[in-house]
Amino acid sequence: MPTQAQLRVIYADTDAMGIAYYGNYLKWFEIGRSEWFRKTGTSYRELEKDGINLPVVEAHCSYKRSAYYDDLLTISTSFSFAGPARLRFDYEILRGDELIAKGYTVHACVNSEHKVHKPPEYLRKLLESAKNQ
Repeated sequence: MPTQAQLRVIYADTDAMGIAYYGNYLKWFEIGRSEWFRKTGTSYRELEKDGINLPVVEAHCSYKRSAYYDDLLTISTSFSFAGPARLRFDYEILRGDELIAKGYTVHACVNSEHKVHKPPEYLRKLLESAKNQ
């Protein structure tokens, strides 16, 4: 089941026309992903303490409509495995019921020496559990 997070477009995130700058959508994906982890009972900070890092190895965003200054947006985030050591997060950014953008990020699971490895068993179970809710 997707996790929901909300944000309001601030003036600093817009261009001279009051339209949200396209690069911010990836930042908003990160907000959705961070909230997804919090709702599963962990956080990036906790993962990093355990020597687990999740660098982005692929990102895609498809822009459907413009977001504007002061819009209240909802970021819907869902998770799936993209391989033995890869995690995929899918995102939809909505203004009310209107789809503004959708996309995904793929992350490699690496240890503190930056070596790719499968998620530890506790993390795999946590991810599986959250995916199936």
